[in-house]
Formats: sequence, structure tokens, C-alpha cells
Amino acid sequence: MKEIKEILKAYDLAKRHNEKTALATVVKVEGSSYRQPGARMLITENGALTGAISGGCLEGDALKKAQMVIFKQQSMLVTYDTTDDDDAKFGVGLGCNGIIHILIEPIVENRVNNPIQLLNTCTKNRDQKVLVTLFDIINKRESQPGTALLFQEKSKIYNQSFTQIKPDAQSSILKACSAVFSDQKTLIQPIEQSNFTAFVENMQPSIRLNIIGAGNDVLPLVKLAKAMGWEITIADGRSDLVSPTRFPEAIELLSGKGNEVVSQLKVDQKTAVVLMSHNFNYDLEILKGLYPYKCPYIGVLGPKKKLLKLMDQLSCHGIVLQEEDEKLIFGPMGLDLGAESPEEIALSILAEVKAVMNGNKGGHLRSKNGPIHNHPNGSSRP
Repeated sequence: MKEIKEILKAYDLAKRHNEKTALATVVKVEGSSYRQPGARMLITENGALTGAISGGCLEGDALKKAQMVIFKQQSMLVTYDTTDDDDAKFGVGLGCNGIIHILIEPIVENRVNNPIQLLNTCTKNRDQKVLVTLFDIINKRESQPGTALLFQEKSKIYNQSFTQIKPDAQSSILKACSAVFSDQKTLIQPIEQSNFTAFVENMQPSIRLNIIGAGNDVLPLVKLAKAMGWEITIADGRSDLVSPTRFPEAIELLSGKGNEVVSQLKVDQKTAVVLMSHNFNYDLEILKGLYPYKCPYIGVLGPKKKLLKLMDQLSCHGIVLQEEDEKLIFGPMGLDLGAESPEEIALSILAEVKAVMNGNKGGHLRSKNGPIHNHPNGSSRP
């Protein structure tokens, strides 16, 4: 979601300067590639790039294609076959051993629900959304439907390219949206009664990080989380430490007793709570107030015996944690990186949070058998 937000900012800037733009989206990968479906890049007519569709190898060629798209005001599908050694002759030569399909769309400001408008809607709240991008691999040189539909629980937002598709194909697309909405897993599939393939993308909100504590050791944690585009809330009983000057990266600052701030904390399935107040009773109030736990990660700073003591105190207050509750609590929190400094500890904590959110264990990539990422079309990153 961070990349999308940066693209939206860049688009607003280009619009103020009356610059035309195009949006490049990785829509399908066969084999291995540095970036996966959903990677996006905004290109202006003057050559400014925001976002990325590769490790830097495709951007130059994609820029030329995008400027052609802007000039003709017609979308196009570009395929880079990096399994072919001859690709090096064209300056691509990724060495990723994959086939990468990239859709490039012109952004027409007065076109209702253009791709940028649909992406902007994705960022408006933390509700689950499904975004559909349509492309035709068989007829690459024909104008592509592109980013056509945003599917939400209570509404569907679509543009003209979607309405021009045959009803049977529309029905097939909507069924795919319902499946992704239910399973929360992105898929790429051919659409019945058409030549189109649909990239049906499960749009996840940014990770929300609720940090309990505002001491100096929190500062590097906040900076690193901000760099990753996470939404940060900081809570502490020491009002002098909880200030916008001290934490300009936070979207929300809370100050008060533990039982006061815990009622104001927002949690969902993309939220992590980390207890770093260095105050046992304050952390206890937070753990009590959050129960029953509805977020996938609660981290406790400090030794294992501190967590055991907290759990014992919870029991004394009538809260007996079940096995499923205990699985959500990580103490000591963080991956075992041998971290010592506050910056290293911050890295350790955020790495663990990211792994948990993705359902991973955080081990060595070289120990994996098979591809790094398991995407719906079997693609992988080198």
C-alpha cells in the first residue's frame, strides 16, 4: 500500500504541473521475477518514475513504452521474456528466468473511475477491497481494458472498460471477486466467454502498529516502521514524551493511564501491538483491556519471565488465556538476529511482525525448497 500512496502523491504533483501520466502494472509473472503481480509504477510524460516494476532493469524500456502510451492515449500490454538470452541484446537481461507481463495504461483525468481514482479509493479506509485488472495476452497490441473494477463488500465501482465487456464475462469476473473476497488470496485467471485474463487482487491495508511506550528505544522502531509505510499509533502515560515534535511519523498519539488509552486503540487483522513502556503495570492494563484479542500479533519487550508474570497476573484478574490466545503473544518479541542496539532490536521486532502478518516463520530463504513466494500463478522471485 505504501507504493500506491506514493504513486497517488506523484500523480497529484504531475496534475498540478499539467503533465500527462501513465500507470504500469505487473499483471502476471511466469517463472521468476524480482517484482510480483501488483507492483506498480507511475510514469510522467517528462520521464519521472514513481514506484518500481523490477529491480531497475525494465524501467528504462517501460519508460519508452509508457511515453508511447501517453502520446497515443491507448493502453498496451508488454511482455518481457527473461528466459531468452537474447533479451540482453535489448538491454533487459534480468537474469530472473521468467516471463513478465506489464500493463501500461494512460491516465485520463476526466475519465470516470480511471485507474488512479480506483487506487485512491483503495486507500480511503481499512476495509477489504478487491481490484480487478483485465488484459488480453492473445491480442497484446489491442487496447486493453486495464484497471476496470473495484469490488467492495457493499458496492462495486467500475469504469467504462468494464461496462463494455459481455455480460457473461462480467458475471465470471464478479464470481472471481467474490472468491478472492472470501479467501483473501489474489488470483490470476482466464475469463470465460472472452480473451481476457483477470488479475484479481486482494488489496490489503497497511500494517497498523500500536506502540505502547514512548521512550528513546521507540524512536528507531517508529522511523523504520514509517519507512515501510506502516500506520503508527503511540500511547504512553507520560504526556511529555507523547508529542508530535518527538514523533512526527505517528498518525495518532495517545496519553493517559493504561486502562484509558487501551479503549482508544484501534485493532484489526492487520494490527500489531508492541508493549515497550518498561512499566509492568502499564503493560498489564493494556493486555487486560485488549482481551479478547482480535489482532494477530502482541509483542512483549523483555525476558520470558516477564511474560509469564504478566500471564499469571491476567489469571488473577479472571482472564485465563487459551492456547489460541497464547499463540498471538510473542515474548520476548523479535526474531533472533543477535540484536543489541535499539536500532537492531527495532529491526528484529518489525521483521517478526512482518513474518507473522504474512504467515511465515522468518527463517533463512536459502533453506526453502522451491520458490520464495507462492503466488496464484506459480511465479517466484529470484
